[in-house]
Amino acid sequence: MTELDLTYLGILNPTSVWRNLSTPSLVERALARGEGALSDAGALVVQTGKYTGRSPDDRYVIDGPTIHDEIDWGPVNRPMSQADYQAIRRRVTAYLQGRELFVSDGYAGADPKYRQKIRVVNDLASQNLFIRQLLLRPQSPAELADFRPDFTIIAAPGFACAPEIDGTHSEAAILVNFPEKEIIIAGTRYAGEIKKSVFAIMNYLLPAQGVFPMHCSANIGQDGDVALFFGLSGTGKTTLSADPQRLLIGDDEHGWHSGGVFNIEGGCYAKCISLSREHEPDIYAAIRFGALVENVIMDGSSRKLDFNDDSLTENTRAGYPVEYIANAVIPGVGGQPKTVVFLTADAFGVLPPVAKLSREQAMYHFVSGYTARLAGTERGVTEPQATFSTCFGAPFLPRPARIYADLLGQKLDETGAGVYLINTGWAGGGYGAGKRISLPYTRAIVAAALNGDLEKIPTVTEPFFGLSVPTACPGAPAGILLPRDAWADKAEYDKTAKSLAERFRQNFARFDMPQAVIQAGPPA
Repeated sequence: MTELDLTYLGILNPTSVWRNLSTPSLVERALARGEGALSDAGALVVQTGKYTGRSPDDRYVIDGPTIHDEIDWGPVNRPMSQADYQAIRRRVTAYLQGRELFVSDGYAGADPKYRQKIRVVNDLASQNLFIRQLLLRPQSPAELADFRPDFTIIAAPGFACAPEIDGTHSEAAILVNFPEKEIIIAGTRYAGEIKKSVFAIMNYLLPAQGVFPMHCSANIGQDGDVALFFGLSGTGKTTLSADPQRLLIGDDEHGWHSGGVFNIEGGCYAKCISLSREHEPDIYAAIRFGALVENVIMDGSSRKLDFNDDSLTENTRAGYPVEYIANAVIPGVGGQPKTVVFLTADAFGVLPPVAKLSREQAMYHFVSGYTARLAGTERGVTEPQATFSTCFGAPFLPRPARIYADLLGQKLDETGAGVYLINTGWAGGGYGAGKRISLPYTRAIVAAALNGDLEKIPTVTEPFFGLSVPTACPGAPAGILLPRDAWADKAEYDKTAKSLAERFRQNFARFDMPQAVIQAGPPA
C-alpha cells in the first residue's frame, strides 16, 4: 500500500507507505511487527533498547550562512556541515528503501496563527503512533488532502551511524537542519527525541514572530486566570500544575504571544516511575488504549505494569493525547498569564519556600534555571549537586539565552504578571539534616500565589540572594518562610547560602545579559 510518494525525499521503492493511519491501525501494525505488546489496560508497551532517554551528545545543528549568526553554538548546539549532513542523509534514505514506512501529518501549535505543519516519517509503527498522539491532529480529510509540511522529520532508529565515516559521536544522531527544514533521527528508539525535535523547531521559529516559546506547564482557573509553571525534573512541575480546581492547557511546551498562551503539543509525555492511581489519578487513567508506554516492566501473564520497577531506566514514560486528561482545555489555548511560577527543589535547604521576584530577578532566575539534585544513591554520598539548565530547557534552545530572557521581560511588561520562585526542596537544613518541605505546604503556597493572597502580605529581603520573602502565607507555617530561622546552626546556614550564591554568580557569568539583570542576582 502506498498513499504517499516519498521520492521527493529521496526515499525510493518502499514496500509500503502507510499515511495517517488511525490509532487502532497503528497499534495493529506495531503488534504484527513484534514492536511491543498490550498491557491489561490496552496501552502499547515497548522497550527502547540502549537509549532510554535523550542523547544530547549526539545532537547536531547543521551550519550554514543563513543561520550561523543566529545559533548559540556550543555543547548543546554542535555544528555539522551541510556536506556531512547530506552524506548521512543519503545513507539513511538508502537504508529506508524496501522497507515498510509510516507517515504522520500533524501540527505544532494550538494557535493557527503560529502553527507549523509537521510531517514525520518512521520505520516503526509504534513511533508513528507516539507522534500521532503528541502532535495536534488535523480534524478533517480536507486538511490532510491539502497538507504541505513546513518541516519534515525522518526517524530511522534501525540505521546506525558509523562515527569513523560520519563524524558522529556514536551510532545515534539527531541532525537538525533549519535551512532545509528537515530533521533526521537515527540509531535511537527513544520517542522523546522526536517530540523534542519539534520543540526545537518552535524554539527557533517563534522568537522571530515575537512569540515566547516556553518549556513549562500551564493551567487555567475558573475565572480564566492562566498560570505558568517552569521547573526541571523533580521540582513538582507536573504535580503542582495538575490541580483539580483548574483546567490543564498543557503539561510541557507552550508559546506566549500578545493575545495569550497556547499549547505547542496535542499530547502529553509523562514520567511513569512510581506512578500510582492514588497520587496521580489523571495520568494513571490516561495509560490506556492509544497510549505508548516506554520501558515499563510488564508482567507476562497478567499484563499489569509495574511502575516501581526501574530495572531498565528511571526515565519510564507514557505518551498519550491530551484529551485523555479529563480536565484538559481543548483546544489548548488561554488568555494572558496572571501568575508565573519558577519551581526549584533546593536540596541545600537555603532558598525560601516562596519569594516574589521583580522583572529583572525573574529574568535572572529564568536564565539560571536552577535546581539541586541529590548526588546519588551510594552509601555516604549526601552532598547535593547544583544544576543549572538555561531557561529551564537548555537542550532545546537553538538561540542565545538573551533572546528568550528578553521575550520574558517583554511579556511581563505587557501583562504585569506576578512571578514567584517556589522552593519544593528542603527546609531547616540541607539533605540529610533538614526535611523536605511538605507537599500540602507547597500546595498552599502555590494557591496563595495564584489567588493573589501573597500580593497583600508584606515582604522582607533575605541577604544572600536579595529575594523578597513574604512574612506569612495562608496554610504554611511562618517558621519555614525565612530559611535561616529554620536552621538550628545559623553559621552553617550562612556558609551554605554563601556557597550556593557564589555558584549562581559563576554560572551566570557566561551569559551576555543587561547589567540590571546581572545585578538582580545574589549580591556579591
